Amino acid sequence: MTRAIETGSAGSEEKIIVGLSGGVDSSVAALLLKQQGHRVEGLFMKNWEEDDHPDHCSAAEDLADAQAVANLLQIPLHKVNFSGEYWDHVFRHFLDEYQAGRTPNPDVLCNREIKFRAFLDHALSLGAQAIATGHYARLTQNADGVHLRRCADENKDQTYFLYMLDQQQLSHSRFPLGGLLKQEVRRLAESADFPNYKKKDSTGICFIGERHFREFLSRYLPARPGRMETPDGEYLGDHQGLMYYTLGQRKGLGIGGRANAVETPWFVVAKDLDRNRLIVAQDHDHPLLLRQKLEASQLHWIAGRPPLLPLQCQARIRHRQPLQPCQIMSLDQGRCQVRFEQKQRAITPGQSVVFYLQDDCLGGGVIDNSY
Repeated sequence: MTRAIETGSAGSEEKIIVGLSGGVDSSVAALLLKQQGHRVEGLFMKNWEEDDHPDHCSAAEDLADAQAVANLLQIPLHKVNFSGEYWDHVFRHFLDEYQAGRTPNPDVLCNREIKFRAFLDHALSLGAQAIATGHYARLTQNADGVHLRRCADENKDQTYFLYMLDQQQLSHSRFPLGGLLKQEVRRLAESADFPNYKKKDSTGICFIGERHFREFLSRYLPARPGRMETPDGEYLGDHQGLMYYTLGQRKGLGIGGRANAVETPWFVVAKDLDRNRLIVAQDHDHPLLLRQKLEASQLHWIAGRPPLLPLQCQARIRHRQPLQPCQIMSLDQGRCQVRFEQKQRAITPGQSVVFYLQDDCLGGGVIDNSY
């Protein structure tokens, strides 16, 4: 028998601490839980020490919005600073991956290490039975354990960013928005007179916000300029450092009009780490960008154990990508090989491949290479 556990039900009162970020999603999560009769409290996390223009990381504005919502809901708002944990467990890895020429996904680690570890541990120490967030995902439970499932709003589904969570973390988590569409969430916020009901969704680096990426990264890592070439070795100019580019990238290459060349966009199709070369081509679907197989490591399975292989399933290699039919072919010492039915564009080392059986998120791993 499978039962939903993402919101509980009226009469099953729990003390639940909601991670109030100041955004509309977490605000409505708190509203729904209180309407269901739970003992709700809020917690605002600060995880980055602001050091420049406030537009980049508006922690003060977010705190004000979180406090306003807490006041309207008549719930206490705790405040905590996890900046040290964020630096040690998320940001250092973020820098290491860029220095290695890969493109990391800090949101995945941020969820595992901060939102569902540091925050969860702190909430439990305050006497909570569970935490809740504004993530768009669902949870169900049966004899096999807790299952992480895709949400009702496929455009907002965030299971891709949650695949590293384990049974203990998920059993203490609640996702009240799992059955709602984003427009319904905004309508609920407006009906509750929340001042942030029109607030735009947060973007940029997890807890750091939107930045001028090259300038921000250059504070921590030395740039290594090098040659920008076509796949045939034709010199086109210089790149600013391989860490500033990702596979499939179109913008920011700085390639102007060239004599006797067609006026079509240029794309990053490969990185030559050994020779510090950036390879670009005028082809959105260049053969170097299209790969059918990948290898991944750092595997994590939500059930706590790997599935029986080979396994026919679906996967996505980036957030919001439609699920792609694939086969997990082999598994050895924390690594796997995956073959897709159709070639995939811009399989990017450092990003995650996440596996699904329909709406059930099985887990995933970090992409090492493709071929």
